[in-house]
Amino acid sequence: MASSATATTTYLASSQARLPRWRDILPSGRHAEYPGTERHNIYLDTDEHDLRRWGCELRYRNPGTDDVAGWELVVPGDKLGTELHVASDDSNLVPDELTVAVAGLTGGRPLRRSVTLGIDEHRHEWYDRKDRLLARIGVETVQATVIGQVAVVDHWQQIHLEFGTAASKKHRTALTAALARAHAEPAPQRSELDRALAAVDSHSHPDAPSGKAVRARRVLGDYLDAQIEAIAAGDVWLRRGLDPIHPTRVAIRRLRSTLRTLQKAFEPTQRSWLDNELSWYAGLLGHVRDLQVQRARLAAALEDLPPELVMGPVAARIDTDLRADERRRLDEVLRTLDSDRYRTLLAALARWRIEPPLTEDADRPRVIEKAARRAERKADTRARAAAAGEDELALHRARKAAKRARYAVELATPLLGRNRAKRKIARYTDIQTVLGDHQDSAVATDLLREFGARAGTTPGENGFTFGLLYGLELRAADRARRRASDLTT
Repeated sequence: MASSATATTTYLASSQARLPRWRDILPSGRHAEYPGTERHNIYLDTDEHDLRRWGCELRYRNPGTDDVAGWELVVPGDKLGTELHVASDDSNLVPDELTVAVAGLTGGRPLRRSVTLGIDEHRHEWYDRKDRLLARIGVETVQATVIGQVAVVDHWQQIHLEFGTAASKKHRTALTAALARAHAEPAPQRSELDRALAAVDSHSHPDAPSGKAVRARRVLGDYLDAQIEAIAAGDVWLRRGLDPIHPTRVAIRRLRSTLRTLQKAFEPTQRSWLDNELSWYAGLLGHVRDLQVQRARLAAALEDLPPELVMGPVAARIDTDLRADERRRLDEVLRTLDSDRYRTLLAALARWRIEPPLTEDADRPRVIEKAARRAERKADTRARAAAAGEDELALHRARKAAKRARYAVELATPLLGRNRAKRKIARYTDIQTVLGDHQDSAVATDLLREFGARAGTTPGENGFTFGLLYGLELRAADRARRRASDLTT
């Protein structure tokens, strides 16, 4: 039996809409009807709708089939997105691991039922006389109750249409036309929870008018949203005992870079405050990340040495000391997650995600493209100056400028075009990487000098290998400087 099908399209219709009589549209053949199944979802949030602000969903799901009932948490995020499933028969008790995971996003406020969904589904399959699949049609009747000071109840129908490979163009046209006559429209890309909250959601806005200025605002808003989303997802990872340090720092760097390259596009007081607070949090994460990078870097360098040049417990000293420092710095980060200052930062990011404080400058023609060009010119100037001299501070400033130019072009990609932007991003990534290698060597030499001095006064240890590694790092720094010069000529 051939039953392959194409992608599913979902249509929405009011609860009163009279749906088509499928048998009047599809040719005679085998028809399989599956009995209706009911499933129930209970969504939780704070009274302030904190999870909603972050685009997260925490729900109890009773699928009404052989699937296991239980709790689900969905946190959006590119690399740090989270989906947790905990089997449970108790819809009144949220598992501790989920409440802990969202504690930062909720600000510690209590979770309550916010929306309940009851979904009754009937599914049909239609086959032609050769028993080939024509269409698979699922009809769901949804009742949504939004719980607040006054409960709001809404009803609608969802039609999931999936054409089989045996469906002709005539069949496809007839079905879609019949749905249109029933005022069933293709569903926008949003969840059932979004649809339930649409009527009462204070953050819903009418469609914005088209135009270049509006498109620039949308591009800027999407980029800010992606970085804030990653920071929030990193918070969830930290509370779960996972390691999101590097991607969280990258998101903060991208966000701060945007605040600086487009300074006039944001209300100055709020922009300056957010930049300072992000710098503070990034500094805490940076202490952890620097130790992670150096531990891996020095371990790799030690691995490359001939065994006869490794004198004493060098590997153990490096690993033990850096792990201990990393653990201490990470504990500091974890304590910070429950501080008032950090909670204030997260609350501000949630507001920026919904409605960033943009000024009229955000509507100026080609504002994002012009900001990217300024960042590129600054990066090129600083890179050439740094490569021509011996100033360590100039190299550091050039690395930061290259990073900012890269992120500015990333932001402008939808406006510049992917191919053009890709070449620019690759160039500034190369400069950033080379100058980053130089910076890592500088940090490594400081650590190795300290390790060597300590080994010289510790029984059973020897400073020789640390001195050898120190010399290798000086050579690596010199190579990085020469490579940077090649990239800027």
